[in-house]
Amino acid sequence: MVIRNAYRSHYRQMLSRLITVLDFRTGGERNQVVMEALELVRKYVGNRKPVYPAEESVPLDDIVPDSWKAIVVENEPDSEPRVNRVAYEICVLRELRERLRTKEVWVAGSQRYRNPEEDLPADFEQKRPEYYAALRLPAHARGFVNQIRQELEHELKLLDDTLPQNKSVRILDRGRGWVSLSPLGKQPEPQNLRHLKTELLARWPNTSLLDVLKEADLRIGLTEVFRSATSFASLDRKLLQQRLLLTLYGLGTNTGLKRIANGQADTDYKDLLYVRRRYVTKEQLREAIRLVVNAIFSTRDPRIWGEGTTACASDSKKFGAWDQNLMTEWHARYGGRGVMVYWHVEKKSACIYSQLKTCSSSEVAAMIEGVLRHCTEMEVDRNYVDTHGQSEVAFAFCRLLGFQLLPRLKAIHSQKLHPAEPGGKTRYPSLAPVLASPIDWDLIEAEYDPFVRYATGLRLGTANAEDILRRFTRNNAQHPTYRALTELGQACKTIFLCRYLRQAALRREIHEGLQVIENWNSANGFIYFARGGEFASNRVDDQEIAMLSLHLLQICLVYINTLMIQRILAGPEWRDRLTAVDRRGLTPLVLTHINPYGIFELDMNTRLPLDPPRHGPGSARGQMWLYDEQVG
Repeated sequence: MVIRNAYRSHYRQMLSRLITVLDFRTGGERNQVVMEALELVRKYVGNRKPVYPAEESVPLDDIVPDSWKAIVVENEPDSEPRVNRVAYEICVLRELRERLRTKEVWVAGSQRYRNPEEDLPADFEQKRPEYYAALRLPAHARGFVNQIRQELEHELKLLDDTLPQNKSVRILDRGRGWVSLSPLGKQPEPQNLRHLKTELLARWPNTSLLDVLKEADLRIGLTEVFRSATSFASLDRKLLQQRLLLTLYGLGTNTGLKRIANGQADTDYKDLLYVRRRYVTKEQLREAIRLVVNAIFSTRDPRIWGEGTTACASDSKKFGAWDQNLMTEWHARYGGRGVMVYWHVEKKSACIYSQLKTCSSSEVAAMIEGVLRHCTEMEVDRNYVDTHGQSEVAFAFCRLLGFQLLPRLKAIHSQKLHPAEPGGKTRYPSLAPVLASPIDWDLIEAEYDPFVRYATGLRLGTANAEDILRRFTRNNAQHPTYRALTELGQACKTIFLCRYLRQAALRREIHEGLQVIENWNSANGFIYFARGGEFASNRVDDQEIAMLSLHLLQICLVYINTLMIQRILAGPEWRDRLTAVDRRGLTPLVLTHINPYGIFELDMNTRLPLDPPRHGPGSARGQMWLYDEQVG
């Protein structure tokens, strides 16, 4: 009733106009009933009668849920049942929304909700061998299926054989099966890292974050990538460099250009605003970030940081944002209005990619997008996520794209294992309580070619990952490719779970990787401190530029800290001091010696200019002073 009243009094006025203008289309018979219902709603847009005429054929099946029928269909004692128009329109729009989300229905002329066939490479038939080779996948489905099947049987056998000796894992016959996993033990605390932070503070006390950005620019030349949008540029390069650094600092800390300009003698707000509008773009910010990340990789001393890593962790963080735009949403889990920033951070705190997302957007799509689009020198073959960043479809696509998905699962007790063939409870008696239905290999084999086509679309970026993955949700469970992806994802997830339960080292690796990105998220508030850490703009482009400026500022801090730590550890007193435990916890994202807010000095020999003015009591200033003295 609340929904119906809100729709009738407000939303109906604009939605009725929208559905008459937009051109909805579909290619499946399953969605024809929705199209018929939509045509009926369009037909009576200008009609003021509360119910449809008795002679009108109103589609109810697959449109009106059982819980709504009492409100939609009005049964009067002495008349035939009549369909309430307002309630029926709500049901039609709700069903239309779900079909648009899964792209069973699309909008002609749209970009995000366009024909799903346009999201995929149009030349797939002509370049099929090239696309298979690019993904390093077998040309025939049978070879791919046999590879997954052998790996699944091997991992299930290993887990079943080692489970009686594994004291951390128990399979209980409780309910429908219960996985009991003991928490990891506490690791020894690094003893020398506290002294290392003290040394950082002693050598570089109260280091200004603006000086950190300046030093990174002088070493890398990141401001060189910021070029004018036009061919004409009259500013001297050194002056432009100074104003670019001030602009990037004001955006990256959320201090704002006015506050930054107030502290400069030869630069005012209009100068910084001119630089912001003419020189700072999203593409140039991403290029500057790429330069700094690659500089970190080339600067690292492998004797301190270890060999180059190929693993990264991904997670999102909520930022408050103004809400008069289509990006800001109310977050169902954290509460409050805002947006999500999705980070990809490698194991030594170098963030390789960032994305601005809505609060309800898919973390799975953001995870895949970041691995494929980061454009740095790093080759990612493992990605750590939390529970929200994984699904069976995600496991399937990660396998097709050639990297491992390693999640930390919250509800580990309810996880199920899928055997390769029927009779799994007999073959794996120790796992019997948590074994579910076997994998349908025939279905996977039949849909292998569409798998590769969708994976190629993700790899080439013919559409956003979220637009492609939107088709594969539970609302579209009848889609044959979705059902096959679910089967493949169950097989890949079972392989992962077997390793996860069997190897404590893998669980520790995932936990440590996610702790790195939690540390990165905690540093966001330290740097992006002004205005409550809120994106103070309703323009989505401004929000994304603020996010990228924060990313650039924070990655410059990681770069300079890397140089500082290596400088300290090069000394003779530190050469052999760090132990293996210390190296495990060593991170360049240290904030002890950083002052992002400015320098505050207390001088007891100076006073504020509050002495009374030297004017006679009869003058205007003198009268004002006497008034102030009497009042205060």
